[in-house]
Amino acid sequence: MNKTELIQQTANQTGLSKKDAEQAINAALELMTQALAQGDKIQLVGFGAFETKERAPRTARNPKTLEPISLPASRSVAFRPGKALKDAVAL
Repeated sequence: MNKTELIQQTANQTGLSKKDAEQAINAALELMTQALAQGDKIQLVGFGAFETKERAPRTARNPKTLEPISLPASRSVAFRPGKALKDAVAL
């Protein structure tokens, strides 16, 4: 499912217009992005949790030349699914 399909499905389920559904989804995504950029954790009970993780600097290898490359410290987003989501997806 892509963003357009998500907007359409949201509009269908909520009775909102596609424009209103798009504004709501865009607002939610923007708020989540801002919160994660500030280092906050987002926890949606039953769905899961988004949080940022710090990565320490490390040395990697260029796969073509096998020369060592120094990678700086960085921050990335991690997602942990909640129990309800795990159960819904499980076979």
